[in-house]
Parts: sequence; C-alpha cells; structure tokens
Amino acid sequence: MEIYQFTKETGKKITKFNSDFVMSRITKTEKAAHIGCMHLDENGVIGYHQAVVPQLLLVVSGEGWVRGETDEFIKVHSGEAVYWEKDDWHETKTDKGLTAIVIESEELDASVLNAI
Repeated sequence: MEIYQFTKETGKKITKFNSDFVMSRITKTEKAAHIGCMHLDENGVIGYHQAVVPQLLLVVSGEGWVRGETDEFIKVHSGEAVYWEKDDWHETKTDKGLTAIVIESEELDASVLNAI
C-alpha cells in the first residue's frame, strides 16, 4: 500500500491556451480502466478484501482510515490517494463520512503522483 497526494500544492500551474488553473496529475493507463465514485456515510466501510487488479482510491471529501495486510490503519484525508497492487488485501473505513473516486485497471501508473 502506498499513499500519495493530489492536492493543489502538489499540482502544476497550467497557462496554455490562456488557461489559469492547477492540474494535479493522477494516473495514466494503456488498458481499459473502471472509474467509480464511492460514497461512505458515517461509520461506512469497504470491507477487507483482495484487489482483483491494481487500484487507486482518491479521497475527494471527508476522511477515513485505510489498511493493507496488517491490522494497522492509516488516516487519510481529502487530497490523498491510496494505491494497492493486484492481490493486496485492504480495507477502508470512516467515522465521519468519505467520498472517493476509485480507479481500477490492469495497468495503472501511479508514478505521476507525489508520494507522502
């Protein structure tokens, strides 16, 4: 399990085409990807299971706790991303609520993210 940031501070200023915004790159894939949005209410949980393919969980609001194959949970906040390799056992839970985008693909490249 690896934890990354995709906050404004870790992004790059874009001015091309008279633009004025900050882009925080997340991933790129060569193969098909499944992208979804998960809404966990107060005391919500994504149960302990094995990743079928590499997976990236991007916390867009709220906060929660994640763990890999150990019993130790690590706190994650909005602007942080968690990466699990294929076959990694993992779990996500929250006390207050959490919304996250999940990207799953046989071929995820998390190298563009900023490691914590």
